[in-house]
Amino acid sequence: MSEHAPYVASFNPLVRRYMLIYVAWMLLITVVFSPLILIWVLGPGQWWAAEYFRKLKCVLDDKVLSFRKGILFQVEKTIPLENIQDVTFIEGPLLRQFNLSLLRIETAGMSQGQAHTMQLVGIVDAHALRAEILRRRDRLRAPQPLPSDASDRHVKLLEEIRDRLDDIAGLLRKRADPAS
Repeated sequence: MSEHAPYVASFNPLVRRYMLIYVAWMLLITVVFSPLILIWVLGPGQWWAAEYFRKLKCVLDDKVLSFRKGILFQVEKTIPLENIQDVTFIEGPLLRQFNLSLLRIETAGMSQGQAHTMQLVGIVDAHALRAEILRRRDRLRAPQPLPSDASDRHVKLLEEIRDRLDDIAGLLRKRADPAS
């Protein structure tokens, strides 16, 4: 059972306008597609930005960070907190114009090449979410104290293991020296 209630992040509605302008900017810098900017901004871009915003979701509990984003290519990911290496807070010029920020979550895998980076834009109070992710991750990584009766159980178990090893050593000595 979870110690703390899940932290459900909310997203700034300005993400819709940011995404609309971001794609328009990408069309502009490709030059070839720059004539499509007006069509994008007045037509499908409005729907796309609203739908993208509607599908954004981010939930943090005591063990994992789950999020969902995307329209055509939807990303739904659950990241165990112990795999999170860093959570970076980023504000660029365009993001600052909309009072938005970007959280970059960096993870590490068990083998080389499994590290991943995920970015979430427009989280309301991103600093608080970042602090909460790191706090819960650190608490999860901290050694857990043993229950008070655990040390007695461990001593008894170790004594049983020692006795069993003594029996095995005696059997091996008998096998090695059949004269005994």
